[in-house]
Amino acid sequence: MLNTATDSAPAGASGYPLALQQLTDSALPTGAFAHSLGFETYIERGLVHDEASFGVWLGAFISQQLTYSDGLAIRFLYEGWDVGELDAMLSAQLLPRQVREASIKLGNRLLEIGSEAFPSPALERYRDLVTTGRAAGHQPLGFAVVVRSLGVPLAEALAAYLFAAVTSLTQNAVRAIPLGQNAGQRLLRKAADGVAAAAGRIGHLGPDDFGAVSPGLEISQMRHERQRARMFMS
Repeated sequence: MLNTATDSAPAGASGYPLALQQLTDSALPTGAFAHSLGFETYIERGLVHDEASFGVWLGAFISQQLTYSDGLAIRFLYEGWDVGELDAMLSAQLLPRQVREASIKLGNRLLEIGSEAFPSPALERYRDLVTTGRAAGHQPLGFAVVVRSLGVPLAEALAAYLFAAVTSLTQNAVRAIPLGQNAGQRLLRKAADGVAAAAGRIGHLGPDDFGAVSPGLEISQMRHERQRARMFMS
C-alpha cells in the first residue's frame, strides 16, 4: 500500500505559508486559464450572462464538485488513503471526459512544478505511478501530496485549494462573459463564504459521498465538447 500521508519535508526557512501561496497563486503555470469546467456551456445557453448568474453557478460548483470530488479526495489522502486507489476512484467518478482530462492535465503540470520546487519522497512516488502508467495524476491529489509533505494542516490545505479553484474560474468568467474586474472581486468575496462552508462540510462526509455530483452539472460539462464555439478546453 502506498501511503503518502507518512512523508513530510521541510518547506525551507520561510516555512509552508509562502510555499502555499506560491502553489495557489493564479500565476502558477498549470494551464487553469484554459478551463471553464463547464460554465462556458451555461454561457452558450444564456443561463450565465452576468455577475449574479455566474455567482449562482459558482456557488453550485463549490458545493458540489469541489466538495464531493476534489475536496474529499484531499481529505482522504491526508487521512492515509492509498494515492493510487484515490487516483483510480477520481478517474472513475469524473464522468465528463473534458473535466477528467482537465484534472489530469492540471495535475501532471502541478506534479512537474512540485518536483522541481518542492521535492519529497511522497511526491516522487506519486510521479512514479503516473510515469509508469499506474495512475493518471489528478490535480487535487498532486496538490495534496505536495502540501502534505510541506506540513500544511488539512484545514488550510482545503481552504487554499478550494479558493484557488474559485479564483481561477472567476478570472476566466471575467474574460468570457465578460465581467468587470470589480465584479470579479465582489464574486470572490461572496464565494469565500461558500468555500468556508464547503471546507467544513468535507470533514463530515464519508466514502459513500465521494463523487456525489449533481447530474445537471455533469451533463452540461459533457455538452461542452460538442459546443459550436468555445474559448475554453473544458
